[in-house]
Formats: sequence, C-alpha cells, structure tokens
Amino acid sequence: MSTFRWLTSVVRPELRRLAAAALLGALAMACSIGLMATSAWLISRAAQHPPVLYLTVAIVAVRAFGIGRGALRYAERLVGHDAAFRVLGRTRVRAWIDLDRAAPAGLGGTRAGDLLTRVTRDVDAIQDLLVRALLPLAVSLLTGIAAVALLTALLPAAGAVLLIGLAVAGLGAPVAALLLPARAEHRFASVRSQLTTDVHELLTGLPDLTAYGATDQRLGQIRRQDARLTGILRRSAFSDGVGAAVANAALACTVTGEILVGVAAVRDGRLAGVVLAVLVLTPLAAFELVTPLPAAATHLVRGWQAAGRLHALAGLPAPSVAWGTDPVPAQALSATAGALSASRLIVRWPGAAAPAVTGADLDLRPGRRVGLIGPSGSGKSTLAAALMGFLTPEAGQVTFCGTGLAGLDEAAYRRLVVLCGQDDHVFDATLRENLRIGRPNATDGELFDALDRVRLGAWVRRQPGGLGTTVGERGARLSGGERQRLVLARALLADPAVLILDEPTAHLDGPTADDLIHDITRATEGRATLLITHRHRDLEAVDDIVGLSEENPCTNSPESPCPPRKPPISTRTGAPPTISPWARSTC
Repeated sequence: MSTFRWLTSVVRPELRRLAAAALLGALAMACSIGLMATSAWLISRAAQHPPVLYLTVAIVAVRAFGIGRGALRYAERLVGHDAAFRVLGRTRVRAWIDLDRAAPAGLGGTRAGDLLTRVTRDVDAIQDLLVRALLPLAVSLLTGIAAVALLTALLPAAGAVLLIGLAVAGLGAPVAALLLPARAEHRFASVRSQLTTDVHELLTGLPDLTAYGATDQRLGQIRRQDARLTGILRRSAFSDGVGAAVANAALACTVTGEILVGVAAVRDGRLAGVVLAVLVLTPLAAFELVTPLPAAATHLVRGWQAAGRLHALAGLPAPSVAWGTDPVPAQALSATAGALSASRLIVRWPGAAAPAVTGADLDLRPGRRVGLIGPSGSGKSTLAAALMGFLTPEAGQVTFCGTGLAGLDEAAYRRLVVLCGQDDHVFDATLRENLRIGRPNATDGELFDALDRVRLGAWVRRQPGGLGTTVGERGARLSGGERQRLVLARALLADPAVLILDEPTAHLDGPTADDLIHDITRATEGRATLLITHRHRDLEAVDDIVGLSEENPCTNSPESPCPPRKPPISTRTGAPPTISPWARSTC
C-alpha cells in the first residue's frame, strides 16, 4: 500500500468534516474580503455626503461581514480541529497496533528513539498536514476564485491583475519556501529522529556512560545532530522569509496594477469613481489567502514524510499468529482449562537464516510443572514466544484445550495463558497501578493476597505509601528481587490456567534466586507452569524437565539413541524428575 493510499485510508472517515471546515474557512475569508470591499465603497461614498439612507445597506453589510468573519472563523477552527484530532487519534492507534503486531519480531531492528519520534512528532505532523497545509490550500483556492470573480464583475482588467498577483504569490512564495532548503527539508525527519534517538540513549544509559567516562563523547554527538537540525530549521526560516518577501512584492505590484487600470477606467467612464477604492483595497484582504501558503508548503512536505514513516510501520515483520475469524468462545476455554501442547515445532525469527527451534514437543498438563533448561541462545525464549502466539511456527502446531491457536479467541487465550518474562516492564507508577495490569478491577485485599503469595506483602505494608508507593521508571526504586516478585504477583493476579515463567531468576544473586524459586513453587501449586531457566537449581520442584542445546537434534530412535544421562536434580518429593527428550535435547 502506497503512502497516498495509507494517508487516504486514515483521513477518509473525516472527509465530510474537513470539507465543512474548508467551506467555513472560505466563507470566513469571503467575509473578510467583503468587509474590506464594502468598507472601501462606504468610505468613498460617504465622502460625497449622500443621505444616510443611501448608506444603510452598506453599514449593515459591514456589520454582518465583521460578525460573520469571527463566527465563521471560530466554527472553521472548531470543525477543522475536531476532524484533525479524530484523524490524530486514529493514526496513533494504528501506529500502536502496527508496533504491537511487530513487537515479537524485534520491530525490525528499529531503534527506540526513532519509534518515539514516529508515535509522537510524526503523528503530530499528520495534524499539521491537515490543519496547516491542506485546509489553508483549499481555503485559498476557493476564496481566491471568489475574489477574482468579484473584481472581474466590476472591471475585467482588475480581475486579471488580481489573478496574476495571487498566482505569483500563491505559487512563487511556496516554491521559494521549498526549493531553497529542498535537500535539507528532506533530511529533516531523519535528522530529528536521530537526535531523539541519541538523547534517549544518553538518558537511559547515563549511569554507564558516566562510569566509563563516555558522556562527553555522547554529548558531542548530540551537539552535532542538534547543529544539523538547527541548520535545517534556519534554512527553512530563511526560505519562509523569502516566500513572505515574494508575497509582499506581489501584493505591492497588484495594488499598483489595480490603481493603474482603475484610474484609466474612471477616466474613460467605464468605472464609477467610488468603486476605485474597492479595486485598490480588495487585494489587501485577498492576499491574506497567500500569507500562510509558504508555511503550508513546508508542513505539506513534512507531513508527507511523516505519513511515509508511519506507513512504514505497517511493513515491519509481523510474525504473530493469525487468530481465527470464528474462534472457539472464551466460555468453552474457561470451562475446560485444559493443557497447552506443542507438537514438532519449527520456529524461526523473521529474517533469521536458520530456525531457532526445531522439532519441539511439549505438553503442559493442568497442575503439572515442566522445567525448560538450556544455555543462552538455545531457543528457550523463542519457544515461549511461539507458545504465546507471538511467533508463527514454520511447522508443527501449538494447541490449547486441543484446539490450534488459529482457532482460538485471542483475548481469552491471553487471559488463560500468561507469560512472565525476565524483563517484564514495570511502569513508573504506583504498586497498585502496576499490579492492576493483571486484573484491572482487583481490590486492595486481592492485591495484598497476590503480594503475600510471593512474600512481598510485608514489605509493601512497611512502606509509608503502601500500595500507593511509586516504583520509579522501570522499577528503579525496587531491588532486583522485589521487582521480579512484583511482576510475578501481577501474573498470578491474572489467575491464568497456564503460567510461563521466562528466566524469573535472571539478574539475581544466588540466595535471592533460591528464595524466589521457593516462592514460585508455593504460588504455582496446582497450576500448569512452564519454568524456563538456565540454572539447574531452579528445577527442584518441577515434575518434568525438557532440555535444550545448540547441538544437532537427537531422538530416542534406535538409529540415533540418546546417551544415558543422570537427572540433574531431584523433585521436591525426592523422586527424580521425568526427563522429556525431544529434538535439540541436551542428552
């Protein structure tokens, strides 16, 4: 889909409102021109000292045009901005949907600062494209034609002069505004995005940069990007000034031309003397139409570039499962609360040369705990992503309650199968708000119950703010263990049928990791649980162990037997866990 089609699809629902705003703006400008023309005639006619009755219509018209100009301008801003904000909301939602769809694949390697620019400034540029570019262009075209028609009716030569003047100002000024900084303007979006990225990385990595003495280097890079952006804006401002100069020169020439043709017409008797003021003063109001056009041209280019960048989000790799159009209803899933299974899965990340997981078999039964162990890079998190429906397997199938994911209701599945990742996001909000992501309508008692299950309730009760305690950006005010317990409590609060824990002890010291695993064992009693880890000590209470490695797959077939292997760890009851070998097993 081209950028034009993408932009059209976003704007199409608001075309009526935008057309109404353009019409209201044209009427407001028509009132402004009418006010100037009528005032010019009224002043000239009043100089002849006619009876007041002869001036009554003009006096009423001046009042009507004055009131109408303000009222119509307000209505135009109201309707136009309403349409623009609707488009803005739709564009932002579409951008977030595209990001959410592409997030499991790593967003195509797009940097966080660039994404921040796209969902903030680029989305705002779409609003400027409508309000500061397209609407002024439409209003100028409609009202300019009406102004030329008015003067043509009074004197054809005067209409021709105004047409030439408006054409020169309306075309020459925007062209001057665009051609002078053309190359720089085309780099504006990318330079701004790079500057945002650099600032974002400086702020997020400031402690490490300070520790290694690399802050000055990053600041120098930001200064260079800022200088580039400032240069682009300076050239853009210069071109706007040139455009304004072109418009003012065109206005001066137009007024001079109107005086010449008007005086000649009065001398020849083809025009009444009182109308000469109308010919001279009308261009002053008419040229208000072309004043915003240089800036409109700049916003048009920037808005088009922003639309292209937002449209590019739709082209990011989308590996997530295509959920069924006629899914199994949520009631059926909740009633069975059955097993989650994977059969002969082959999973590849978009753009990867080789699959990350090959031939995986997994069976999570209600009330059973399965440990998935393997070194970094062996495909543990990839398998979790496939189980969650974030990645579409190249072969094999993931089923829940005996139904493939493509036949399930996505929202119900997300409620019943919950992933608690090693780097789950903790928002810069209160403990209560972070926990209620798992269950939005949970009471404080339910929140404390979930916290007590992970042995965090006593710590929260000791805080002066209790559940209202803020945790800082990314949980900066929490220790590593407290942060992991918080996200685990959030996952338990959702009360899922299946809980997938991806490296819950990552980044924790040994004793803290052991305590957390003990709490996980207690909290997941009776719940289907997949514990993904690289520590053998984390598997003391699982019922089955599945091993992953980076070696070639092995099976239990006679042709390729797995060598015997002693279970690495015992279950909580003292019996050895069941080892489930499958392709890519560590046997």
